[in-house]
Amino acid sequence: MKKMLLASVALVLAQAVTVGGALAEVESPDPIKITTHDWSGNIISANIMSEVLRKAGYNTELVQADYLAQFAGLKTGDLDLAMEIWATTGTDALEEAVATGNVVNFGETGMISREEWWYPAYMEERCPGLPDWRALLDCADAFATPETAPNGRYLGGPVTWGGYDEERVEALGLPFEVVHAGTDAALFAELQAAYERKDPIILWIYQPHWAPAKYEGKFIEFPPYEPACYSDPAWGENPDMAYDCGKPLGPIWKAGWVGLEKKWPGAAKIIRNFTVTNDEMGAMVYKADVEGMSIEAVVAEWMAANEAKWQAWIQ
Repeated sequence: MKKMLLASVALVLAQAVTVGGALAEVESPDPIKITTHDWSGNIISANIMSEVLRKAGYNTELVQADYLAQFAGLKTGDLDLAMEIWATTGTDALEEAVATGNVVNFGETGMISREEWWYPAYMEERCPGLPDWRALLDCADAFATPETAPNGRYLGGPVTWGGYDEERVEALGLPFEVVHAGTDAALFAELQAAYERKDPIILWIYQPHWAPAKYEGKFIEFPPYEPACYSDPAWGENPDMAYDCGKPLGPIWKAGWVGLEKKWPGAAKIIRNFTVTNDEMGAMVYKADVEGMSIEAVVAEWMAANEAKWQAWIQ
């Protein structure tokens, strides 16, 4: 019996020890619910965060949620953590949620976002004047399809991503029809097919991602974003409509339920410490999307190669 008791104590202690050797101070065994969305980079970020929190002794749960709709759950505590709120598309929703007092901005991820209209370099011969957005006023037919002619076709991301593309088209008087890809994978599959055939295409591309490095092309240069562009119709090119500018550039933030920090203060510290670079994320997304590695394998490889980095988040 004594040996059995000692073995049980040893097992409990072993389970409480983190990889770094320190005793985990887990304030609650309840799972920290981390959202995942419909693009590989976000799923990778969420899985890395989940794995690191588990290494520190916390319980985690990955929950699929719409990008903008997730804020309802973050406000109520039905969801705990969102790992990627992009300045390009999520600023308004994040600021509104933080203003309620129910959501906290846990800081930058280390990644800098850019999301904008993008075209392959070969389209410059068919639409002189690119990348200036005004060129699109005169050569929309170069981007037309039988379904949209005489208007050009702009392939946007999934509708849940937001981004105000329809509003931008209307405000700038662009003769384009916005068509949304059903999924992130479909968006880039269409790009690859068009690029290989040199078919006309203009679409939503984002960074960090592998596509701008793999394919030669440029982002459209819209009027630079200013906050007034989204809130004051009198600002900018069109005195009667908002959204007559490009999308903002900026950080990708972590955000979560205000109660997370009170319920799991140790986990909140780890979350704040989390950082990855654009290059790191771009490389991981490439392995998943192009080389066909599973997300789990990509994350495991990163964890093994960057143990000193994530161990420092836990300390």
